[in-house]
Amino acid sequence: MKTMKGQIEERGYWESKVEFILAVAGYVVGLGNVWRFPYLCYKYGGGAFLIPYLLFGATCGVPLFLLESAMGQYTQEGGITCWRRLCPLVEGIGYAGQVIQVYGCMYYIVILAWALFYLIFSFSSQLPWASCDNPWNTATFPYVMLLVLLVRGLTLPGALEGVVFYLYPQPAHLADLQVWMEAASQIVFSYSLSVGTVTVLSSYNRYSNNCYRDCFWLCLLNSVTSLVAGFAVFSVLGFMAHQQGVPIEEVAESGPGLAFIAYPQAVAMMPFPQLWAVCFFIMIILLGIDTHFVAMESIITSVTDMFPTVLRRSGRREIFLLFFCLSCFVGQIFLVTEGGMYVFQLFDNYACSGACLLILCVFESLAMGWIFGAERMFDAIEDMTSSRPNCLIMLCWKYLTPLGSLVAFVFSVMEYQPLTFNRWYVYPDWAYALGWLMALSSILLVPGWVMGRLLAGKGSLKQRWLQLCNPDTNLPLTNKQRAGMKETALTTQGKELVRLTVEEHENGQ
Repeated sequence: MKTMKGQIEERGYWESKVEFILAVAGYVVGLGNVWRFPYLCYKYGGGAFLIPYLLFGATCGVPLFLLESAMGQYTQEGGITCWRRLCPLVEGIGYAGQVIQVYGCMYYIVILAWALFYLIFSFSSQLPWASCDNPWNTATFPYVMLLVLLVRGLTLPGALEGVVFYLYPQPAHLADLQVWMEAASQIVFSYSLSVGTVTVLSSYNRYSNNCYRDCFWLCLLNSVTSLVAGFAVFSVLGFMAHQQGVPIEEVAESGPGLAFIAYPQAVAMMPFPQLWAVCFFIMIILLGIDTHFVAMESIITSVTDMFPTVLRRSGRREIFLLFFCLSCFVGQIFLVTEGGMYVFQLFDNYACSGACLLILCVFESLAMGWIFGAERMFDAIEDMTSSRPNCLIMLCWKYLTPLGSLVAFVFSVMEYQPLTFNRWYVYPDWAYALGWLMALSSILLVPGWVMGRLLAGKGSLKQRWLQLCNPDTNLPLTNKQRAGMKETALTTQGKELVRLTVEEHENGQ
């Protein structure tokens, strides 16, 4: 909302519920739904992989998604200042999430550049890879394209074999702990947990918005999209394997290998390959633009909320946005050099790894479940939505979510394997050191912030701890708090009345 020059601009709200839903859906439904989830299903037991995926979704994904939505809506603050108001002791969680977002912004835009490059060449008379010779619509269009590619894929010869390969259950894989760790990582990636974006988007909701209902519908949309994307991808890969006369596992890829190698090769074998290539890469671009745009907005909003008197003045937010975009542009230039793919893998596997997100999930759930208080957050949600969440949500916040995330994190560290590229290139030691430095640069912010605030505080250690665990006194009062204050006031008035009566009686004697 614009104001007169020199005045602080108001923060504003979403103009409609649809605007909020499309913004969140556009962010959480991204490239990982198309190129990571289907590959994990095929690799880790087909339909059997859905068991740990759905279990972690119910115990970690949905509860944390609701928690972050409620935090933003309740405080009306960004990813850092919401922690400052709710629990100053762990404000480092907000900083850690934004560091991961910055790393993501630096390398995610490269994927969009690849997709744009492929899209341009999709208009050529012969697709170069066919041989070895050479705002609201951005949120909804990928679903249209996904549906078109799904229908087209299912009509191709060999599509049924691809779908069966994708979902054929292999229960023996459930005994492998790696399966459970990958399912947990996919949930935190897919639901965009711990990085503050859900909190930022929800902070623009009206206080009375039903974030409880929104949470379940958005989580359901995310998971269903991942499942449908698997059918679209593996029906086409089944066709490709059928055409080449090879097993499907020889053509199945994950990540950029699926989007920029396997799928384009399959499209080149179809009738009218240019049409399907254009559809596919437009979908990839729009999926990526939505995610990248909201990630940038999350960072800008979080920083703006930290310095509202400086950045909420006319033109200053835009200047800061330009500065940040230019910084990301300069920082990611080395990702588009000849050796850029090697650096890309470092960012993907260390700076924005599932292990980083999982440990932040542990910190987040422990902080809100035990320090701020799950009961207090339940009261806030009830005050905002007029409905109290299921008691199982509280059980997850306090026990199941931190325990499940911690187990998955510990196992991912125990099973750590040094990164390789194309199964043969081994990175030098300094590259591994750089990767771990990027990973630790976010994780260590949480304990580092706790130690720093405790050392800088005044009074005894216990007094400093209690002071840092107390939320902001200017947070909105819930109905339960108002009732408690009213009861206290009535009790105080009653005691005062009794005292006056006793004094009058004594004076009369």
